[in-house]
Amino acid sequence: MMFALEIPYWELTIIKTVIVLSIIPAGAVVLGYVFLLKMMAHMQSRMGPMEPGGFHGWFQLIGDGIKFIQKEDIIPGEADRRVFALAPLVVLISTFLLYVVVPTGPRLVVQNLDVGIFYALAVSSLGVIGVLMAGWASANKFALLGSLRAAGQLIAYELPLVLAVVGVVIQANTMSLQGIVHAQADGSIFGFSGLGNPFFFTQIVGFGIFLAAAQAELTQTPFDMPVAESELVAGYMTEYSGFRFLFFFMAEFGTALALSAIAATLYFGGWYQPLFKTGIMADLLGPVVLGIKVMLIAFLIFWIRFTFPRFREDQLQSFAWKILIPLSLVNIMVTAIFKVVL
Repeated sequence: MMFALEIPYWELTIIKTVIVLSIIPAGAVVLGYVFLLKMMAHMQSRMGPMEPGGFHGWFQLIGDGIKFIQKEDIIPGEADRRVFALAPLVVLISTFLLYVVVPTGPRLVVQNLDVGIFYALAVSSLGVIGVLMAGWASANKFALLGSLRAAGQLIAYELPLVLAVVGVVIQANTMSLQGIVHAQADGSIFGFSGLGNPFFFTQIVGFGIFLAAAQAELTQTPFDMPVAESELVAGYMTEYSGFRFLFFFMAEFGTALALSAIAATLYFGGWYQPLFKTGIMADLLGPVVLGIKVMLIAFLIFWIRFTFPRFREDQLQSFAWKILIPLSLVNIMVTAIFKVVL
């Protein structure tokens, strides 16, 4: 006998909210531990993160978290206290909203919007409002310059990020992220449909553009001019300490996880694996499959961060306007031509 459990809408909404809210700090901890404290330590022969806590330095991240929490919450005397306090929350909310439309299984999605990718790209740009709030409210010239740089950078790289996705939307005939997963699952490569048709093969240029633009959205090296410590101390975060600074850290790594999940969904089939396409097993395996793909893409993002030197501001803007945007327009044109011809 089958029993159906009816959950009221408001209770279901609370459950979904709690799950998404827990993903952000959990994702920040995982990415921070795996890439910042382990991968970077190995790549750069940094022994410090390998020592605390015995086995492979497992206590380093916990110690850093305790340090941030116990630090005094300092607000500059001339700062706008209300705006200064709200800025990290605005950035964190922007990150939270990204997870609403990311599917992790056939039925595991907070809200399957018909315009899911449009929604995700729209809310991802809201973080710049929090960054501008932080820079302006700090009453610090370095913070203000950092926030203005961040705004200019995010405006420039939002365009190639959106244009890179257009090619996928043309191929899938939908803006729903769940629909894009199914379009790849139901496709075939040269008549072979066993693995579906990941759009990575036909949209490899778009994937490269998306990865570069995502790196700039995260203000990570080589696109970290808004927080260039040699010029701006810590940019828009200069006056922040304690748990408020920790909010910015969680937002950055939570956004990195979200953008990696979106890239995995757009170009690698997301939660799809060929063994179980529907049912409870697909829902159970979906998060694992998506998690593996997310970690591989996040590895590329952090590998770039640890490898390349910082762009100058003029180089940073030129790369967006003279290379990424024209290239993304060419990619859209070629994709549209093949869509019509084939």
